[in-house]
Amino acid sequence: MSEPDSDELSKIYKDSERIRVTLTGKKFEKIYTKASKDQEQFWGEQAKNLIWFKDWERVLDWENPPFAKWFVGGKLNASVNCIDKHIDNNIKNKAAIIWENENGDTKTFTYFQLYHFVNKFANALKNLGIKSGDRVIIYLPTIPEIVIAMLACSRIGAIHVVVFSGFSAKALSDRARDANSKIIITADGTFRRGKFIELKKIVDEAIPSIPSIEHVIVVKRTSNDIHMNDNIDVWWHKIIERAESFCEPEILDSTHPLYILYTSGTTGKPKGVLHSTGGHLTYLYATAKWVFDYKSTDIFFCTADIGWVTGHSYMVYAPLMHGVTELMYEGTPEYPQPDRYWALVEKHGITVLYTTPTALRMYMKFGNSIPSSFDLSSLRLLGTVGEPINPEVWTWYFKTIGNKNCPIIDTWWQTETGGIMISTCTGLDSDIPMKPGSATFPVPGIDANIVNENGEPVVPNKKGYLVIKKPWPGMLMTLWKDDLKYQNTYWKRFKDVYYSGDYALSDTDGYFWLLGRSDDVLKVAGHRLGTMELESAFVSHKSVAEAAITSRPDEKKGETIIAYLVLRAEYFESDQLRKDLRDHIRNTVGPIATPEEIYFVNKLPKTRSGKIMRRLLKSVSTGEEITGDITTLEDNTSIEEIRRAYNNIRKSNG
Repeated sequence: MSEPDSDELSKIYKDSERIRVTLTGKKFEKIYTKASKDQEQFWGEQAKNLIWFKDWERVLDWENPPFAKWFVGGKLNASVNCIDKHIDNNIKNKAAIIWENENGDTKTFTYFQLYHFVNKFANALKNLGIKSGDRVIIYLPTIPEIVIAMLACSRIGAIHVVVFSGFSAKALSDRARDANSKIIITADGTFRRGKFIELKKIVDEAIPSIPSIEHVIVVKRTSNDIHMNDNIDVWWHKIIERAESFCEPEILDSTHPLYILYTSGTTGKPKGVLHSTGGHLTYLYATAKWVFDYKSTDIFFCTADIGWVTGHSYMVYAPLMHGVTELMYEGTPEYPQPDRYWALVEKHGITVLYTTPTALRMYMKFGNSIPSSFDLSSLRLLGTVGEPINPEVWTWYFKTIGNKNCPIIDTWWQTETGGIMISTCTGLDSDIPMKPGSATFPVPGIDANIVNENGEPVVPNKKGYLVIKKPWPGMLMTLWKDDLKYQNTYWKRFKDVYYSGDYALSDTDGYFWLLGRSDDVLKVAGHRLGTMELESAFVSHKSVAEAAITSRPDEKKGETIIAYLVLRAEYFESDQLRKDLRDHIRNTVGPIATPEEIYFVNKLPKTRSGKIMRRLLKSVSTGEEITGDITTLEDNTSIEEIRRAYNNIRKSNG
C-alpha cells in the first residue's frame, strides 16, 4: 500500500470527525497505567480469572527471547475453563450455542449438553488411541460438532488443527502431513449457497498422501451417500454412543500447546502457528471482557469461520469461558438473499455483531432498504475484524445498522497474536472518542509502536511498521517444527521486538490507523493468502513455467487476485486455458483463491538476483505510476510487455 499523502490524511481525519461516540468513565486509564507500571503483576492478576489446578511459580520466563513461557509451573485445562466451570451454577441450562444453517434450520446446545457431548467425544478419541500431544485435524463446516471436537481435544491434551472446510484436498493434505496427524474429523458434506459440498470425498482424495492417518471420523450432516472405508472410517454418532459419559480432564502445563493453526506466509509452505494453553486463555478472557463487555443476556454473533483464528479465539474459547450464548451460522451473508445477518439479528435478538468490512461493503452495495426492513434494535455493540475499515463503511455501519446507538469496535490483531491487540475497550468504560476508520489504541498491557526501517519511532502522520515491544500472554509460542523461521519471520527485523508485517500510522491524537500488509500476503474477503503458495499452485499446472501474483483493491473483497504467467513453450494463450487455470487453482488451493484476472507474458520483472519485483506488477494492476528504485530491474522491457498485456485485456473487456 502506498503511503497516504497529506490530502488523503486530511480526508481521513475530516471523515473521522463526523461521528464521535464517547463512552464515559475512567476505568480504562486506571488499568492502562497499572499494566504499564508492572507488566508481570498485571498479567498475573488477569490469569486469576481462570481455573487452575495448580498456581504458577513464575508469570513470565523471557530469558530466551523470543521464546516466551507464560505462567510457568501452572496447571490447567481449557475445556474445564469453557464448560466444567458452568455446570454447578445457573449457567448450566443456558444456551451455549444457537446454530442455524442457510435454510433456517436451528439447533441449540445448552452448556450442560455441550459438556455432555464433549466428555463423550473426548472418550471416543481416547478409545481410538489419541493421547496428550497427538495432533487431530478438524475439517468441518460451521456446525456445533466443530466446537465439541476442539474442546474434546483440549480435554485430553490433544492438539487440534482446524483446517478451513473451503480448502482443497491438496491444502488439507499439506497441513495434515506437516502436523503428522493421526485422525481427521470431517462430515459427509455441507451446503454453501445452496450447493452441496462433498467434504468426505475431498478427504478421501487427500488420504493416500497422508500416511500418518489412522482414522477418519465422519459427522452425518447431510445423510448423502458416501464411501466409507471399513479400515479407517468411523461414524461420529456411533463412536459417541459407545463412549463413557465422563472424561477426566488432563492436568496440563500452562505451556502445553492448545492448537496449531496454519496461516499463509510469504513462502510457499503455510506456517503452523502454535499457541499455548494458559497464556492464550488468559489473554482471550481479558481482551474479550475489555472489548466486548460481555453481559449475561448477550447473544454474541461472530461471523468468522472457525477455520480462522477469529473463530478459535472469539467464537469458541472466549465466549464459552465467559458463559455467553453464541450464534453459529453455517452459511454466507448473501444467500439465499442479501439479508442473512440482519434476519439473524431480528430472529435471535443478537446483541453483539462481530463481522468483516468485506461483508459490510457487500451489504452496502444493496442499499439501506434491506437492513432497514428488519428490527435491529437488539444490537448494542458492533465490531469489525480482518482488515482496516474505511470511514465510509464505518459511518454506514454506525448509522444504518446501529441506528446511531451502538459503539463500533474496529479491532486489529493476527493469527500470531492470538487475540485483539488494538481496539476501543467498551468494557473499561473508556472515555476515548471513536474515529471512523481508526482502531484507536492498544489494549492494556500491549506496548505497540510504529517505527521506520531503522526501528526508530516515526512522527505522527508518518507511515511505518507496526511493532510490539514487549511479550504478551496471547502470543504464539513458535512455528510448528520451525523455531528458526519463527525467529527470522517475527523477531529478526527489529531485535527482540515483534514485527507484525503491517503498515500503520498514528495521528496527532495518538490514534492508530492500519494501512495494510507490508509483505507479500494478500487479503481476499478477510482471508490471508500467501503469494508464494498461490504461485506454487500455478506452476504445478503443466502449462505454466513461471508465475507472479499481485492484487488490486476491490470494494467487495478488499483485494482481488491478479496472476501474471509465463507459459511453457508448447502452450499458447487462450480463454480455455484461462478457465483451466482457474479451475486448477480452485482444486489445489480452494475457491477463495480463484484469480480475478490472468495475464500471459513472455517474462516477469525480476531483479538481477532473480527476485520478482511484485510492487511493479501491483502498480500496473492498479493503474498507478511506477515509483521508487528500479535500478535493480534486470530487463526494462519486461514491465513494458506486462503493461501492454494488461491494457490489451482491459480494452477487449470494455
